[in-house]
Amino acid sequence: MAVYSYDQLYQFTFSVFKSIGCSDTDASTATIGLIAADLRGIDSHGVARLSGYTRLWEANRVNPKPDIRIVHETPSTAVVDGDAGLGLVVAPYAMKVAIEKAKNVGTGWVSVSNSNHFGIAGHHAMMALEHDMIGMAMTNASALVAPTFSIERMLGTNPIAVAIPANEQPPFVADFATTTAANGKLEILQRKQADTPEGWVQDKEGNASTDANILKKQGALLPLGSDREHGSHKGYALGSIVDIFSAVLSGASYGPWAPPFPAYVAMPENMPGKGLGHFFGAMRIDAFRPADEFKSHMDNWIHRFRSATPAPGHERVLIPGDPEREMEIIRMKEGIPLVDSVVEDLRVIAQKFSLTF
Repeated sequence: MAVYSYDQLYQFTFSVFKSIGCSDTDASTATIGLIAADLRGIDSHGVARLSGYTRLWEANRVNPKPDIRIVHETPSTAVVDGDAGLGLVVAPYAMKVAIEKAKNVGTGWVSVSNSNHFGIAGHHAMMALEHDMIGMAMTNASALVAPTFSIERMLGTNPIAVAIPANEQPPFVADFATTTAANGKLEILQRKQADTPEGWVQDKEGNASTDANILKKQGALLPLGSDREHGSHKGYALGSIVDIFSAVLSGASYGPWAPPFPAYVAMPENMPGKGLGHFFGAMRIDAFRPADEFKSHMDNWIHRFRSATPAPGHERVLIPGDPEREMEIIRMKEGIPLVDSVVEDLRVIAQKFSLTF
């Protein structure tokens, strides 16, 4: 396993996005969003995905010079057409629209169609923090998830992220898939040639499995909760809400028609909308109560939860966002580790675009 500095990965990734035709601004925006995942320890969504984005571009499914625009709006809402751009570029545009609307009227809500995979949801939700706002981000994704009692793949991993500012304490940042595990976790296990824990996946007949390659054999990921007895109907409902807010509301393709991330997978027939969909929200805290007062109480909330008595075998109680924030500090200082297969992928990309890695 090799270790690379943030600057090394930034320069290379920026060069790749430039090579596919992105402007300097868009290449920088996409690079920052992508490497944010590596910094925060979400290795499945960082530079490991770079080859996937380049393949989408080669398949003419990503427009490197999109005309991203608002196609419908009210004072507090908007619908954005991403013009098939990189989700890593479309999402920050839409989140900025939500933030501006929140500045003007208290809250802003933006749905997006005609986009692509946008990296980690938390990166976009956290854009609201510096404005004393609560941020929300969600997206639908390739259909890899079987609803409770189904063997058909109908939903994506459909993540939800919520970022809430505090005062002296670090912000509360929840960023999670609505499945028991995200597909990227399977990809990591595949590289390690390891099995999945029980409850992550099922085979094509609906039987429990621990095969990390099961999606290649028509199997499916399971909703958060794994099975009905452990609450999978709740994960199924959460994933459905994300799909409806992100895609049905915006005019993107939803459910089993969501465009697949792997470029080699054929696009679904009779797609009801355009591209992937996202949904963003920004809420100005002082639209509800004075921001300083709220953030002081968030400090109190966080402090009290941190001081909760840990269960046997555990040192402390975590606040959502703690592991990622702590990992970011470490990796900015010590570097970002990449497994050999990802390094090899990046070398192939470098050769393709006559770059140096």
